[in-house]
Amino acid sequence: MKADNQTNAAPYAALIGVQVFFGSLPVVAKPILQIVPALSMVGFRVGITAAVLACIQLARGRFFLKVNSDYVKLAVLSLFGVTFNQILFISGLARTKAANTSLLAATIPIFTLVVASVLGFEKLRLLKMAGVVLAALGVLVIIDPRNASFSSDTTLGDMLVVGNSLSYGIYVATSKAVVTRNGAIRSVMWIFIFASVICVPLGGYVLASAPLEAATTLTWLSVLYVAIGGTTAPYLLNAWALARVNPSTVAIFVYLQPVIGFLLAVFFLGENIGPSFIAAALLIFAGVFLVTRRFVPVVA
Repeated sequence: MKADNQTNAAPYAALIGVQVFFGSLPVVAKPILQIVPALSMVGFRVGITAAVLACIQLARGRFFLKVNSDYVKLAVLSLFGVTFNQILFISGLARTKAANTSLLAATIPIFTLVVASVLGFEKLRLLKMAGVVLAALGVLVIIDPRNASFSSDTTLGDMLVVGNSLSYGIYVATSKAVVTRNGAIRSVMWIFIFASVICVPLGGYVLASAPLEAATTLTWLSVLYVAIGGTTAPYLLNAWALARVNPSTVAIFVYLQPVIGFLLAVFFLGENIGPSFIAAALLIFAGVFLVTRRFVPVVA
């Protein structure tokens, strides 16, 4: 019984780890983006991740896929899960406010749940819908929509961020079958190999004309962390968990990012936790509980 409980809890622990890794990304990446162009940063993230995963998979001795049609499926997933996702996010962030970005990123679980239900990958149950709404309300309390400014100056950026959320939602909602069939490491490796075909040349082209005199050893070490700690690790954990739980469950954990971000700020920056944060955290945890709660049909 104990082993079963540990197995059941493992995907949720992995998804918490995903949000911790992603939550640390802005703190590390912000100083880098003052030196390294955003599209070049995407190229580094995708290229290094593809190389690391290829080395791991070669060592495991299972590099190629068993079903040839899966190459096409993973190539398409690479567009939604990596290429469009990262380029739209970074391009949108450069054209809108951080508060707008955080608020609009909360649409990822909604897009995931809708896409998964429309395509028949999971049923749109009332409890899951309620959980998504509760968690979204928690995010709104933390972020405070009054800090957002949806004006004509940010319209393009806002639309790009929404496009990013839709793209990632499609990726999470549709990738479960092929990831389960091929395993997390091999699936994510091919996803990043396909994404690197676009992202690496694009990043290299932009980097060629960028002044890098201010780059230091710490800058390049930070780039390495963004690629491995902020990309490779969370994508692997996400894929591993996705093979074991529903897409909506994977997506709902996105709502933990603001909570983790605030806790990291408390730990590293000495910021205080107020009543609004506690209320928001309770709403988010309640939403996560409802979405991850297993549905047991009543038998008369």
